[in-house]
Amino acid sequence: MNRTIRTTEDVLALLDRLFPPAESWWDRFYADRAADRPFFTPAPDENLVSYLDRGLLAPAPGRALDLGCGPGRNAVHLASRGFEVDAVDLSSAAVAWAGERAREAGVGSGLRFHRASIFEAELPYDTYDLVYDSGCLHHLPPHRRVSYLALLDRVLAPGGHFAVTAFAAGAMGSERPDEELYRLGGLEGGLAYSADELRSLFRDLTPVEVRPMAAQEPGSATFGLPFLLTALFRRPTGT
Repeated sequence: MNRTIRTTEDVLALLDRLFPPAESWWDRFYADRAADRPFFTPAPDENLVSYLDRGLLAPAPGRALDLGCGPGRNAVHLASRGFEVDAVDLSSAAVAWAGERAREAGVGSGLRFHRASIFEAELPYDTYDLVYDSGCLHHLPPHRRVSYLALLDRVLAPGGHFAVTAFAAGAMGSERPDEELYRLGGLEGGLAYSADELRSLFRDLTPVEVRPMAAQEPGSATFGLPFLLTALFRRPTGT
């Protein structure tokens, strides 16, 4: 059959096929744990720790959803701070590593890992007080922003917070226009966002703080690289 598109999801799935499959790539990425990759550190993001320490987030206990959790460094930290955490990643290698870290940290009872696409994960709760994304958004092709916004609208509780960390425009990542990425057939390692682009993309939410990630020294208790942009938003109550 040549005429298979009937729904919006059919269109999104067709556009997905214009880019290389992601799951196998990420499994290979996380399989080599000895690789010199700064993202493999167990330290949580400095901005996440700062939000918690400054009281910008609702205090625990609360429910948190970690999108694209990788080896679980931020999910483990949230669980250690008293949150009930669901963490999702496409890579089975990442989820296995994250589970090991959670057990080593003694936070397994408050933390669940899900090996799935963030758009297909079967979550135990309808809404979460915090949705956290460190490096997932900038690896999504442009059309999947539609799915991402729909996911946020569904799972972020009224009055809840959404935080995202992405490649910063002018520092790292591809700044090609969306249309050009489809002709290219790739994301060039990840998409860069400016502060204004994040504010525009999430314009239905209230910005709390948008800033570059603060660089951290090697061996620091927190993770921070200056080519990343961090943003914290709050969903208005009643929406």
